[in-house]
Amino acid sequence: MNMYAALKLLHLACVTLSVVLFVWRWQLALQDSVMLRRNWLKFLPRVNDSLLLAAAIGLMVLSGKYPWEQAWLAAKVLALIAYIGLGSVALRARRIVVRRSAGLAALIAAAYIVSVALSKNPRGFLASI
Repeated sequence: MNMYAALKLLHLACVTLSVVLFVWRWQLALQDSVMLRRNWLKFLPRVNDSLLLAAAIGLMVLSGKYPWEQAWLAAKVLALIAYIGLGSVALRARRIVVRRSAGLAALIAAAYIVSVALSKNPRGFLASI
């Protein structure tokens, strides 16, 4: 397996784990679970997201495609910032309605990111609208 294929596989695995961990932590936050305070549950997403970012940078360098040159990559980066912000609100907001709304919006942002990655179109799933 070449380096690009290995990094892409790592990136896809980390994306999947990132969303799964977010959904799990979001559900725990909606239940006000004390499990969210466990150190490993705080540490694991950080390690995974760091690997995800490293793999993304590696893919970018190996492919020679950069967000300032490719509109679809720029869209992914902007949506990632939204996903991180919304996810943070979903896990930390005091009001349950805010947690629910932000969590749902974060998942929509994640779906948008995936649709942009698959289509290489900055409109992603919005292209059909």
